[in-house]
Amino acid sequence: MVKTFGKIKVLFGDICTLQVDAIVNAANHSLLGGGGVDGAIHRAAGAELLAACRKLNGCKTGEAKLTKGYLLPASYVIHTVGPIYGKEKGNEAGLLSNCYQNSLQVATNNNLKTVAFPAISTGVYGYPARQAAQIAVKTILNTLKVYDFQCITFVCFDEKTMSIYTDILENNYAKSTKEK
Repeated sequence: MVKTFGKIKVLFGDICTLQVDAIVNAANHSLLGGGGVDGAIHRAAGAELLAACRKLNGCKTGEAKLTKGYLLPASYVIHTVGPIYGKEKGNEAGLLSNCYQNSLQVATNNNLKTVAFPAISTGVYGYPARQAAQIAVKTILNTLKVYDFQCITFVCFDEKTMSIYTDILENNYAKSTKEK
């Protein structure tokens, strides 16, 4: 199932199967794989991804780094580290927004026009799904006013998450396009 809002799509599925310029990995600080979407991306991309990530020397919360996609259908992986909810001294929202902004900046710097995001920080990092989605949608809508992308996709791992993103976009997309 896919819902479309201009250049933004929301879909229920597996981010590892998407044929886009880049998928975003909700990584940990080491960038060496982990659980959830991070582990799934590392498994699907193969051993070369791990070798490439070792050379990046980790990543700070809110920042983003680029590798090739290796065995993935996506050409590249943008790795970003989301905040752990309740552990960032009240800076969680800004750091989460930075994940999306910095990922799209990396995409722009590398002329990548189609990018897919998971729900960053909502798994083991404990960010409440609705709050995280509101930050993600607001950041993406603001970024699309400045940078030209063909398509930004939010890939949801369950129907509840898809419903949250769809609801937020239905309430914010029309308002955002009028502000242009």
